[in-house]
Amino acid sequence: MALLLDLAPLRDHPAYRRLFVGYALANIGSQLTAVAAGLQVYALTHSTAAVGLAALFALVPLVVMGLYGGALIDHHDRRLVGLVAQTVMWCATLVLLAQALLGNTHVWVLYLTAAVGSGAFAIASPARSSIYPRILPREQLPAANALSVFAMNTALTAGPLLAGFVIGWFGFRAAYAVDALLTTAALLGLSSLPPVPPERSDDGEEPVSGLRAVWDGLAFLGTRPNVRMTFIADIIAMMLAAPRVLFPAAGAIFLGGGSRTVGALYAASAIGGLVAMVLSGPLGRVRRQGLAILVSIVGWGVGVAGLGVALLLSEGHVGRSTALGIALAAMFFAGACDAVSAVFRQTILQAATPDHMRGRLQGVFIVVVAGGPRLGDLIAGGASSRLGEPRTALVGGLLCIAAIVAVGFWQRGFVQYDAREPTP
Repeated sequence: MALLLDLAPLRDHPAYRRLFVGYALANIGSQLTAVAAGLQVYALTHSTAAVGLAALFALVPLVVMGLYGGALIDHHDRRLVGLVAQTVMWCATLVLLAQALLGNTHVWVLYLTAAVGSGAFAIASPARSSIYPRILPREQLPAANALSVFAMNTALTAGPLLAGFVIGWFGFRAAYAVDALLTTAALLGLSSLPPVPPERSDDGEEPVSGLRAVWDGLAFLGTRPNVRMTFIADIIAMMLAAPRVLFPAAGAIFLGGGSRTVGALYAASAIGGLVAMVLSGPLGRVRRQGLAILVSIVGWGVGVAGLGVALLLSEGHVGRSTALGIALAAMFFAGACDAVSAVFRQTILQAATPDHMRGRLQGVFIVVVAGGPRLGDLIAGGASSRLGEPRTALVGGLLCIAAIVAVGFWQRGFVQYDAREPTP
């Protein structure tokens, strides 16, 4: 049984169970909408670069609200902050539903709605993550992180697959309606919690707010080189090897199958993460967590490069079905590696951060984790207009591998990080 996912946090703590279930269901809806919005942009513009541009509109509010929202989380009741932010996300989904019902043909409506939803997400997610250490014992945090990654990969599997079915049969409006319904689960999970005010620092000082709080959080991060390296490693992976923006063209041009192929490519990565988390029991015994992160990101680069190879093969004498099989296998491997990296990155962050700073560093974490892929989408979308989608994936994956190996030689302390004697 030590090989399998540890369910103790769900079994032992009802408050965590309610929050987790709401988060898991809402994320399925969010991933469904992510696929639907990307496909709708592509349907309106027939441009991968336009799909990538949506990432730019989402990136700016994500960075601003991720940093400032972390300060709000450390200054106010975390339950209330998360509830307000989740409500804004729900309203953004309702706007998407309304524009689909009205037959919108203006892509800027999708861009602006993505910006609002992204800003709200940048507050809701760190608020939830900063609540977990308050309702769980410290020894169960690695298991809770594995459960969170499991839930996210479940969403990344079910959401795109559901999107492929719903959009193919019922259109974009049905996809947004399902998301609006599922998001209510997160609202219910948060509303069921008692208040979670932030704890004071060890010196007993009142928590600061505003821009000074943001600066204090960044200054604190400057004193935590190993935590900082978890962010740098993830930025390398997401900026240099971002495959998602290439999926619509892969389904429409290279592999065939349209929205169903797009959903399958999203799902393959998520299924890889699911399998890795189902077998995540041994991760709790890994001591060299920094090295494990670097190795995992090398695996991510290999998977993305494999996607590029599959798309190149589809242009030659290899049949589309064979190329699709290679692409799905590559994304499966990449997703498994990314899931392992995510568990260790979150664990190092939680182990090295006191409660009064946790909201701000979780805010930085969400800026990196969610902002990196959006910036990566923008870069890959622009590169695809020059290199084409196959070579963009191949070159990006190889650059990711080279960069993360170089970082490992540069930061030997991170490679030697020992979970039994953690150094920040």
